Amino acid sequence: MLFITNRTPRQSPRTRVDRAIGFDIENNTVSNSVYFCRRNDKDDYTEMGSQGFMGAIRESDYQQILIYIHGFSNLPESDIFPRALKLQEMFDAAEQKLTLVIPLIWPCDADVGVVKDYWDDQKSADMSAFAFARVMEKFMAWRNSAANEPETAPCLKRINMLAHSMGNRVLRETLVNWNRYDLASGVPLLFRNTFLVAADIVNESLTVGQPGELIAHASRNVAVYFASDDLALRASKVSNLKNKVASRRLGHTGPEDMDNTPRNVYAIDCDDFNNQYDMPTGHSYFLTDDKGQPGAVFQHILKCIQLGRVFPDDENRRMSILKG
Repeated sequence: MLFITNRTPRQSPRTRVDRAIGFDIENNTVSNSVYFCRRNDKDDYTEMGSQGFMGAIRESDYQQILIYIHGFSNLPESDIFPRALKLQEMFDAAEQKLTLVIPLIWPCDADVGVVKDYWDDQKSADMSAFAFARVMEKFMAWRNSAANEPETAPCLKRINMLAHSMGNRVLRETLVNWNRYDLASGVPLLFRNTFLVAADIVNESLTVGQPGELIAHASRNVAVYFASDDLALRASKVSNLKNKVASRRLGHTGPEDMDNTPRNVYAIDCDDFNNQYDMPTGHSYFLTDDKGQPGAVFQHILKCIQLGRVFPDDENRRMSILKG
């Protein structure tokens, strides 16, 4: 499995293509560098370098890419890779060679204590945005530099984004930093579909004029999956109140004001099944259902990737209740 990370390596921070590379999960220092890698097996990783990594994507038989940004308090081997591998398994079972899953791994904390973890991870999420903005810039530079070279033709695969929980904060801040420091006229339309699942950001984030509006600018479609009884986001709200941040979360209510949200944003209520899929918190409901089969959110994501439409039967529909 290919992956990108800004975790600090045990080895030299200088990139060396084809070297074995490892990461200390007890060290959640945010690196300014990014590492383009391949996971060969558990705790067995090889650094590829950005050119080799992007070349491997281009040469892959898969038609589309899904970049997966994980949530808070997730560690690579215990949480992130198992979920990414499960996603890959489900996509392959549904349609061979359709979607290649690539995790984007940022340095969560391994501390004991949810509240301490939460605030440490918020800081890591914000600081990781600088590194991942460089990933966006590297991709655009690579794609543009290859445009006139037939033997290294640019990658024309469609790119989709799945951000879960605090991964939505990473995505939002990455686009903010990329726009602020590297772009002259706004973010480009880069993603075919962006899926925001149980988003741990304020529910005004996607409103016109707010920082999250850039997610809509960078995407053809933005699907927001939310559930009012997501217990993990209730704990998130309590943690934010402790630090005098009083706002409902996007993953609880969907967008605050759909009339003042870009027209390519769609709200999908998952309240009917989220707790059945992920007992007892109802937070990670984008994988399998309570019988171990691909769940309603995954099936909806799959259809969006296949068709390029969120509600293909009604082009004017922007809100829906998803049934499990």
